[in-house]
Amino acid sequence: MIIDKALIEPFARTTERAAYGASLFKSKGDKVGADQSAVDEMRMQLNKINMKGKIVIGEGELDEAPMLYIGEEVGNKSGDEFDIAVDPLEGTNFTAKNLPNALSVLAVTRKGNLLHAPDTYMEKIAIGPGLPENLIDLDFSVEKNIKLLSDAKNISPDKLSACVLERPRHDRIVDSLNSMGVKINFISDGDVLGAIAVANPKSNIDIYLGTGGGPEGVLAAAALSCLGGQMQTRLVFQDDDEKNRAKKIGITELNMKYNMNDMVKGDVIFCATGVTDGDLVNGIKDLGDYFEAETFVLHKSSNINKIIKNKIKK
Repeated sequence: MIIDKALIEPFARTTERAAYGASLFKSKGDKVGADQSAVDEMRMQLNKINMKGKIVIGEGELDEAPMLYIGEEVGNKSGDEFDIAVDPLEGTNFTAKNLPNALSVLAVTRKGNLLHAPDTYMEKIAIGPGLPENLIDLDFSVEKNIKLLSDAKNISPDKLSACVLERPRHDRIVDSLNSMGVKINFISDGDVLGAIAVANPKSNIDIYLGTGGGPEGVLAAAALSCLGGQMQTRLVFQDDDEKNRAKKIGITELNMKYNMNDMVKGDVIFCATGVTDGDLVNGIKDLGDYFEAETFVLHKSSNINKIIKNKIKK
């Protein structure tokens, strides 16, 4: 079943308000305050929407309230049932330091159509549209994935660009990419944007790879399912506590590889509003009694892929 496109506006308003809340903390060095402000605004807007919504990707489990937690029910308790993935503030450090690419993000599907992933690490690999299905695989070496991608694009590896989160855990990936001459675009945070860059025609990114947040992985998969990209992921657990949390929300195969249709099924609405100016959208602009917001909006069933700009009363 499709999602009524009339719901795009209230969901876009949700990320707009959350981005505004976070923007009040730009340059203040308070990433916790920025995140909490985004959460408060997002929750308030979600609860105005005519739906029975459930947060399946959030900022932790029930004991971590007042964050938007996994399992929290949102909406006005009437209307259709939806599963919702949220990241009220993707890039808390970016906001605290007023650096580019902080976003407020959400994705919505019909009930049962989003992977219920715990707030753990996730191994990810993603490529853009127009490539052979199942081209890449997490169990292949970096070298093999790059060779398959360069052959499919009919270019040499040194003409490819990879996006990698700059972390010591990725040193081996970086060494492999360097050995093949692949250009690397390092990001310090914000791996939703990093992963969906593979499907952004304005970006020169051909492949995203590395380990980042699980919630961000599902959000990126939701966007890529609208954009025709490919993604494969696998949850990474650091201890038994994380494994038990995963089992508690219904994950039985802990080492399972998830392809796109394992993470996201059916119709999707995806919204990402800029908090600070960035590669995808501009940030919140304060206009006195109003603020201006730019939001990247995707709706799979109606092929909507656009940036909307709104002026909103504070």
